[in-house]
Parts: sequence; C-alpha cells; structure tokens
Amino acid sequence: MRIFKNNNLSDEERAVVLRRPAVESAAKIEKIVSDILNNIKKNGDDALFNYSKTLDHFDGDNLMISEVEILDAEKRLNKKLKIAIDEAFVNISNFHKEQTPRVLTLTTADGIVCESRTHALDSVGLYVPGGSAPLVSTALMLAIPAMVAGCREVVLCSPPPISDAILYAASLCNVHKIFNIGGAQAIGAMAYGTKTVPKVSKIFGPGNQYVTMAKSLVRNDPQGAAIDMPAGPSEVLVIADEHANAAYVAADLLSQAEHGPDSQVMLVTTSLDLAYKVKGEIDNECAFLSRSLIARQALTESSILIVNSIDEAIAISNTYAPEHLILQIKDAEKYLNAIRNAGSIFVGAYTPESLGDYASGTNHTLPTYGYARTYSALGTDDFRRRYTLQRATKEGLEKIASTITTLAKAEGLDAHGYAVTVRLEK
Repeated sequence: MRIFKNNNLSDEERAVVLRRPAVESAAKIEKIVSDILNNIKKNGDDALFNYSKTLDHFDGDNLMISEVEILDAEKRLNKKLKIAIDEAFVNISNFHKEQTPRVLTLTTADGIVCESRTHALDSVGLYVPGGSAPLVSTALMLAIPAMVAGCREVVLCSPPPISDAILYAASLCNVHKIFNIGGAQAIGAMAYGTKTVPKVSKIFGPGNQYVTMAKSLVRNDPQGAAIDMPAGPSEVLVIADEHANAAYVAADLLSQAEHGPDSQVMLVTTSLDLAYKVKGEIDNECAFLSRSLIARQALTESSILIVNSIDEAIAISNTYAPEHLILQIKDAEKYLNAIRNAGSIFVGAYTPESLGDYASGTNHTLPTYGYARTYSALGTDDFRRRYTLQRATKEGLEKIASTITTLAKAEGLDAHGYAVTVRLEK
C-alpha cells in the first residue's frame, strides 16, 4: 500500500489516490454480454443450455435443482456450518422483519383522503456468485428480505456446481426454484425468461463485470427487468487514529482485499506511526491467507492517506463514498452525524466488516464504486412496490375544483380541467 500525506496533495493528485481501479474496457464487455442477452432473448433454452455447457462447463441435463438434491445437500452439510447458517438466518431475518412499510392514510382536505400502500413484488431473481468463493452469505442476504417481503415467486441462479451451503440457505428461505446457471446468461434467463427459467420483474445480487454489465443492459431494456443497484468491485475505507489497533486495521483491510484483485481498500489515519504499523501487519497477516495472492493484487491499487484530523478524514470519506466504512477512532459515536455517504458503517474496535458480512443482521448487499452517494443498503423495501390511492366525495371535489382547473388552464391541459367540471355540472 502506498502512503500519502493529504496536505502534500493537490486536488487532482488526491482524486487520483481515491480513484477506483479501472475495469476492463466497457465497450468490449458490453459487446460480449449484449450478444449473450440477445441470443437468450431470441433462442431461449437452446442458447441457455449452450452457454451452460461452454461457459459454466455444466454437463447435466437439467438446469433446475430438484427437491431431492436440496434435501441431499442438507444431509451432506457440515454440522458446524449448518449451525452457523441457522444463527445468521435468525439474526438477518429478525433485522429485516422490523423493516415494516409505513401505511399512510391522511385527510388532506375536507372530503379528500389520500393513502400510501405497499405490496411485495410478484417475482424476483437472485444471483449468488460462485466461482472462487461460493457466497452462502449472499444467498441469505438476498433470499431473506424476499421471503420477509412476501414475494410470490423467487428464482435463484448460481454457477455450477452450487455448493451444499447455498442450497441449504436458499431452502431455509423457502426458495425452491434454483438453477445451475452463472454469469451474464443467468441474468438474461431471469430477465427475459425461457421455457426452463421463469421471467422475473427485478434482479438482485452482485457479480463480476459481465454480470454487472448484463444487469445494466436488461435494466435499460423495456422487455428486461429492474435491478437492485449499479455495482462495481467491493471496497472498504477505514478511518483510524493513534488509539487504533494496527492488527485490527490490517485484518479489516485484508478481509476486503481477498474478495478479488479489483477490490480496493483505503486507510485514512491521523497517525503516521499507525500507518507504518498497519503496513507491517498486512505483510505478516497476508502470509497465512489462502487467498494471499488475490489480496496482494488488490493492495497494489490501495492507499494510506495521512490527515490532520478526524473531521478531515470524514470529509475525504464523504467524497469517496465507500461501500463499507469502518471507524476505529476514539469517541466514534460523536462523528456519526457527519458521515453522509457510506453503504454500511462499522463503529468501534470490535466491529469488523465481517460482522455485517455474515451475521449481525444488516444486509451486506451495498452500493459500490461511489454509488453510496445516492443508493442505499439493500433492505426489505427493495422487494416491495409502493403506490398511492385517493378518494373524494362530491363535496371534497367541489372545494378543490378551482385549484385544479386553474392549474390545468395554466398548463394548457383543458381536458384535465373538464374532467373536474363535467362532474360538478352534472
């Protein structure tokens, strides 16, 4: 990791330090993904089975996991892992059950009542990455809010072979339409539907650059599907002072760096001494990681920034808008109101990012790549749709008629005004 002193940087240089790692050529990826999506849209299952064999290396005859396979997966599951999944399921479920929608009924004027109501989305698709790290926690984070919200149809896709842990986690959440499909082809199957895979209204879940591009393209296609949020590589920013434990800070940085070579980790600290201690700890801890090569690749694009105050550190964090923000500083609570842009905040020395990633109860599906400025952490409301309702009596319409007709006339929309007056004249 490179160390920079914030005072010595120009605005342009600071922007370079905070810049996310560049992704592969978007145009190249878009062409590949667009061809996959168009093929699935046109040829359905034929295209899907072809991609499953050539890209996912799937050699089975049935893309859908059977109920027997789900039950067998539970029987094979390591007992300790099963207990961990069960405990995480309880905590995440409890937190998301409390995210109840507000039902609003208000008499805005005599004779006029307005309401705000919600209902669950009818069908949703969940994408759970596999590859080098099958993410059982992501299955829980996506399927639990879908279950709590009450979505009628839930489809889950994951690259084959789907781990027993993911199958068990999905079954806990009453998800039974599970498919051995990964990558952009999984997004295309759920967005457009095939004979095998049902079409869904909205797609959730992280993925690599091809999955991310596929989600972006189907979102912009009227025949496609909505998505949860734009996404980039995973990231963490740690704010630490001289009171922080260097080993804790290093562990938090490495826990994010091991996600992938394009992940980014940042340390912003008021202590130059801590910065060098953290660098040393990273070297020590990285040596025994099973994914140390991946972590070291991510660290080449990561930096340590030395600042004069915690307020200065928070200003930098607000500009960067991290997916995960960890506060290892004295009196951390008093700074929370100053934080404007972060996907999820981890407060204090004993609150590692992995707590939220797995089992505290909060959702780990978070906005990345600076989208924390405008997007929120995934929650139960993302699986619901809000709509409004209004009703008026004749007397209520009479009282507000002049307001409506005056505004309609100002906009040159005569029929809008007539829709009111025709009721009152008759």
